[in-house]
Amino acid sequence: MRVLIFIISVAAALAMLFRWRYRIMNTILAVGILRKLVVSLSMSVPGVKEKMISGMFRSQ
Repeated sequence: MRVLIFIISVAAALAMLFRWRYRIMNTILAVGILRKLVVSLSMSVPGVKEKMISGMFRSQ
């Protein structure tokens, strides 16, 4: 019974996080230090960095 309640609670929390993902992301990115941390972490991922750089310096 405890396991079932735990699974239902986790599923409900994940559903709420998914539903409010943009609101949560905007709240986190409103803090300057956290925004710098997120940007530096995302730019350390090679695929993200290549897409960002190629999008910025694309010739028209």
